[in-house]
Amino acid sequence: MLYYLFTWLHKAFSFPGAGVFQYISFRAAAALITSLFISMIIGKRLINFLRKKQVGETVRDLGLEGQKAKQGTPTMGGLIILAAILIPSLLFAKLLNIYIIVVLLATVWLGLIGFLDDFIKVFKKDKQGLPGKLKVLGQIGLGLIVGCTMYFSDSFKIRERIQQSAYVPTTDVFNVEGSTTSEKTKIFAKTAVKSTKTTIPFVKNNEFDYNKLISWIGPGAKNWTWLVFIPIVIFIIIAVSNGANLTDGLDGLATGTSAIIGLTLGVLAYVSGNIVFANYLNIMYIPDTGELAIYISAFVGACIGFLWYNSYPAQVFMGDTGSLALGGVIAVFAIMIRKEIMIPIFCGIFLAENLSVVMQVSWFKYTKRKYGEGRRILKMSPLHHHFQKLGYHESKIVLRFLIVGIMLAVLTIVTLKLR
Repeated sequence: MLYYLFTWLHKAFSFPGAGVFQYISFRAAAALITSLFISMIIGKRLINFLRKKQVGETVRDLGLEGQKAKQGTPTMGGLIILAAILIPSLLFAKLLNIYIIVVLLATVWLGLIGFLDDFIKVFKKDKQGLPGKLKVLGQIGLGLIVGCTMYFSDSFKIRERIQQSAYVPTTDVFNVEGSTTSEKTKIFAKTAVKSTKTTIPFVKNNEFDYNKLISWIGPGAKNWTWLVFIPIVIFIIIAVSNGANLTDGLDGLATGTSAIIGLTLGVLAYVSGNIVFANYLNIMYIPDTGELAIYISAFVGACIGFLWYNSYPAQVFMGDTGSLALGGVIAVFAIMIRKEIMIPIFCGIFLAENLSVVMQVSWFKYTKRKYGEGRRILKMSPLHHHFQKLGYHESKIVLRFLIVGIMLAVLTIVTLKLR
């Protein structure tokens, strides 16, 4: 909203300083600072309110060190994160930008699903919360909206790179390197086009088109790409959202990991939405995604601000209100900037937590059928509880997981040139 206000002031009255709102870097910094401020102000008051209302976490006895001390800790702190993301985004982002609209929708959508789950657990005294099937249905619904919007809307376009082999008129291409049109160099097409291409890491020509998955159908296969694309979007949203939910088991673990992932996505969004950087790095240029830097700055600020209260020993837990939203937003964000195939790298912590549960449960069921008794691969799943059972202190586990997360983030950014 402030963007439109100051743009009008700048154009109508040449208001001093109003023009600075045209810069994404300024608005991203303002969103980050505002998000931190909101987290700090709202956080303390919400924690006191939750304590007054006795909205505390009910902790199952899993035989873990320090577990009993968490009993009664206020939960539903994800409301702090949601407020710290949504308010700065509404203030500083271009609200008519389709990418901003979709990511805000994802935030509210999954935040509401998580809130319903926490509400049932806390106020209805039902430990199971919202049935798992309804959670998955909600995630599928979001996946359908995001997938259909990206595939069928004309607002989601990219500028493809073309290889000049002969003279191309300057009206047909946009040469960002300042070279003459007769030079044989890869440049961006001036007109954006709809595409189902995405980015593959570690590959020289690092683009993959989903329509290749159904090319065996024949000449008209491209018209049916949505049959592959939309289910993939749904799967990614479910997997990453649940991965963040599973990671939220130690003080500061999900919050810190999400902040690192957010910073990584911010870099990827900025270079993908800047034609100069995209050309230099020889990566896909996606018009209008630079605006996502404002949203992701608020996202990172919300995570860091929440970490002030969620670090060990936690004063508040985010609950599903926060964890489902964080994971889902990360998935949607990565899909929109065409970096979803890189999710296993920069979301490596979420992936490990997911796989640890799948492997543990699958092996237990298999051995129970075969040997009559269930056997375990890990001492306990998700993975962070396995290390707790080994005797590692909670804060040490979190710190080491965050170090691994930073390494994965650096590797992700390096893939922009490492091919």
